[in-house]
Amino acid sequence: MAITETRSSEQLIQMEDKYGAHNYHPLPVVLAKGEGVYVWDPEGNRYFDFLSAYSAVNQGHCHPHIIKALQTQAETLTLTSRAFYNDMLGPYEKYVTEYFQYDKVLPINSGVEAVETALKLARKWAYKVKGVERYKAKIIFASGNFHGRTLAVISASVDPDSTKGFGPYMPGLEVVPYDDLEALESALDDPNVAGFIVEPIQGEAGVKVPSEGYLAKAKALCEKYNALFIADEVQTGIARTGKLLATCGNCTCEYSCQHKPEVRPDILVLGKALSGGVFPVSAVLADDDIMLTIKPGEHGSTFGGNPLACAVAIAALEVVENEKLAENAERLGKVFRERMQQLVDKSDLVNLVRGKGLLNAIVINDEETSKTAWNLCVAMKDNGLLAKPTHGNMIRFAPPLVITEEQLHECCDIIEKTILAYNS
Repeated sequence: MAITETRSSEQLIQMEDKYGAHNYHPLPVVLAKGEGVYVWDPEGNRYFDFLSAYSAVNQGHCHPHIIKALQTQAETLTLTSRAFYNDMLGPYEKYVTEYFQYDKVLPINSGVEAVETALKLARKWAYKVKGVERYKAKIIFASGNFHGRTLAVISASVDPDSTKGFGPYMPGLEVVPYDDLEALESALDDPNVAGFIVEPIQGEAGVKVPSEGYLAKAKALCEKYNALFIADEVQTGIARTGKLLATCGNCTCEYSCQHKPEVRPDILVLGKALSGGVFPVSAVLADDDIMLTIKPGEHGSTFGGNPLACAVAIAALEVVENEKLAENAERLGKVFRERMQQLVDKSDLVNLVRGKGLLNAIVINDEETSKTAWNLCVAMKDNGLLAKPTHGNMIRFAPPLVITEEQLHECCDIIEKTILAYNS
């Protein structure tokens, strides 16, 4: 059987169902090509991508600058493992640490690998620097979190779909309500706490934006109790929320990032858009007093820091800066929320829009167990726009950050048309 054999969407869906594990429930559309804000199915139908691979494709599909870097490096050297030095890792480490203003980076591959790395790093710091008794370290999580699906992070999940049937769970983790400073302080008032890990905006929970000042006050509490503030910016980072990082908050930077964040995490976790969706690349950044607690042989990855990933990540970050994607996300995010608020005002089916930059969601006026949000996404697909429900009655909208205002209005028209026509 030829891999390049032409097949219909229906044939390809049937192949996945027959030969693949059933751990996903995709929207019934097959994607065969992508460029910028657009994707196409095998039959040639074009769609606006309003998911961006969960914010991995911030720079747009197949951005030519990133693809060129991938192709050039792929023809030279792809993988060495960390048994040897390679000529791309050092330059990448210098570039990314200067870009985000940290002493050190530990390069990994997927987002959840980076989160796991951050958790291990926090525990190691707790034992070697803070002086926590051996194997008594605790890490605090925020309720409603989504950090991935490994055993460690689902041990702190409150989502039954993530946890059911996978126990026993990892000890040493505590969950407090999101956006609740009093509960956080109570948990931090324990000498065994190594750190607090939080998503600045909870994307998978329905784009939940915390109260003004929550992150800065949470960081201050961590400093008060000598615990690390760990920001999981795998989905929110790299210009998605209108700033370079969501933890930048109400920074004082003008026109471009000048590294004046409202909150500077002790440990910063990045992934997804770090490669522009071209290659699995993630990273953990921290200063020397934290990062250098891990010694050779204590943590690693065969593919982490490979030459191909390094070349791609540098190119992806260059695009973010050169094309001013954070500024575009900030400006167009306001336009999008204004358009969606107009829809809220005229439709009983939508009761809320929330978000920052170009990470937004609408809340459907129905139960979480209903199929309304799913059916709306299928209808939007039929009208040429792809989005996906989260938590049953919410629809997340996260287009590539290269989208233009004209394209954004066209997409808002599709969303409005679909919702107003639903059950009309």
